Amino acid sequence: MFGISEIALFIIIAVVIFGARKLPELARSLGKSARILKSEAQALKRDGVSPADPAENGSGTAGPRVIKGTATERTGQH
Repeated sequence: MFGISEIALFIIIAVVIFGARKLPELARSLGKSARILKSEAQALKRDGVSPADPAENGSGTAGPRVIKGTATERTGQH
């Protein structure tokens, strides 16, 4: 995808724009964000919800939303 010369050019541009002191902080925050994203994707897989399917995760209007549970009867509450 990228060769060594492109990566080196990117690093040089990043050092010029952000400065050498800010790069470790930016790398740490990028790594932390990647870990959070990975853990959330794994949690969605574990729960059986596909993040790309809006009908299943409740963010779309593709159909009725089914809530699984136990039906109980209310009495005397009005």
